[in-house]
Amino acid sequence: KLLPLLKNTDVAMDKYGCMLCDYLYDPEKGDKSQGIETGTAFNDLPEEWTCPKCGAKKEQFYLEED
Repeated sequence: KLLPLLKNTDVAMDKYGCMLCDYLYDPEKGDKSQGIETGTAFNDLPEEWTCPKCGAKKEQFYLEED
């Protein structure tokens, strides 16, 4: 059975914002300061990855709404 395409199904390009500072993780840019390649989805970041601006953990990020 085929499912209909949903709007915004490209979760790889979802942006995530830090709850503690104004840093926005953009998968199209990656995070060069920690060796994260461009095109890396937020969910594919290593568990030990932290906000390059304030050091917050991944759990302290929220999905940025369009």
